[in-house]
Amino acid sequence: MTNPEIAILMLCLFIFLVLLGFPIAFTLLAMGVGFGYYAYYQGGFESISDLFDNNIFYLLNQNTYSVMENDILVAIPLFLFMGYVVERANIVDKLFYSLYMAARNLPGSLAIAALLTCAVFSTASGIVGAVVTLMGLLAYPAMAKANYDKSFASGVICAGGTLGILIPPSIMLIVYAAIAELSPLRLYAAAVFPGLILAGLYIVYVITRVYFNPSLAPKPNLEDVPPPKEVYLDLLVSFVPLTLLITLVLGSILGGLATPAEAAAMGALGGLVLAFLYRSLTWQKVKESVFLTAKATAMVCWLFVGSWTFASVFSYLGGHELIADWVAGMNLEPWQFLVMAQLIIFFLGWPLEWSEILIIFVPIFLPMLDTFGVNPYFFAMLVALNLQTSFLTPPMAMSAYYLKGVLKNQIELMDIFKGIMPYLGIVIFAMVLMYQFPGIALWFPDYLFGEYIP
Repeated sequence: MTNPEIAILMLCLFIFLVLLGFPIAFTLLAMGVGFGYYAYYQGGFESISDLFDNNIFYLLNQNTYSVMENDILVAIPLFLFMGYVVERANIVDKLFYSLYMAARNLPGSLAIAALLTCAVFSTASGIVGAVVTLMGLLAYPAMAKANYDKSFASGVICAGGTLGILIPPSIMLIVYAAIAELSPLRLYAAAVFPGLILAGLYIVYVITRVYFNPSLAPKPNLEDVPPPKEVYLDLLVSFVPLTLLITLVLGSILGGLATPAEAAAMGALGGLVLAFLYRSLTWQKVKESVFLTAKATAMVCWLFVGSWTFASVFSYLGGHELIADWVAGMNLEPWQFLVMAQLIIFFLGWPLEWSEILIIFVPIFLPMLDTFGVNPYFFAMLVALNLQTSFLTPPMAMSAYYLKGVLKNQIELMDIFKGIMPYLGIVIFAMVLMYQFPGIALWFPDYLFGEYIP
């Protein structure tokens, strides 16, 4: 076989092993080192030292060092810490209840409150698993008590939880910036309106569906509702501090006053201050937040090391070049290229998570953007919207597994899958909408930083 054929074999074998359930980060690492040993083999086994005289080990060492010294990635543990501290400060509980009381007269008020809480908490966390898990413990029992349809309630939580990878400060956008060598500031600015529009479309869908089918979300008993004045006071107390913290963090980034890492550090400190003000800052909760941050950061770092090693070997063997030549030979129009790229990413979301798709497959398309005249920030937003589906598409819909993990026997996995399917259609509609009106993604960054010039 030629080297490009070995690269394709490497890719197919990786997907097969992931489907068997092997850990993704270490599978990437093992595949990269194994096939890399062949790719960089110098020949000869005259001594034991010859076994290790292979450039793959140097590449692995350099990739590990590059991940650890990457300034952009420093923001990841700080944003994670901010999210975990806020999660443990019981602010989200108060916020959900207050939003529910404020929206009590709307169809599906509990579902709307859950979506709004997910959107706000996502901006403070950026961790899909944390948002889905917390809302599964907080919002699902409330909806179940109000006799909401199980599939409908689970779909709301799963879809709302995925907003964390799109709405800034998204961990995914930081990773994308590092991979594509784009400005994280422009990426954050470009994601603001797509994220808000997607959240708005979710809410419109909930209201519309419940309006025409009230049995999905019966109106709850409101005999013990506090006076409106008290309701809105509670909303201000829980909503304003968290929103102010998020605004300061994002505003400092978009305003050029701080780098993402500096803003994340400010957010982490702000999360501790909020927890203190809410009288929920304990040494135990701080230790838990630090542990979870270290655990999640280690996972991200090993994913990066494994993915970069895998991608480097795949490219060295000619895999990227083979695919690029294949696409170039199709003589596609720009819109056809975009549709094909997004379809590939969509189908990859079935077996893979967003991190592997970003680090391994997106670099295949990046060199082609200039050829087809595609703005890299516009392409990034299409990918960011598309990656929502990697959490919502069976059989690897991770948001469904997060929710099933906390609800256990309260709901069947197939009921969750049934509930999330309409939101896949909404994501696709949002992508079509943004394609027709690119200003949704490009106007705000151009307004803040000037028109993008390649």
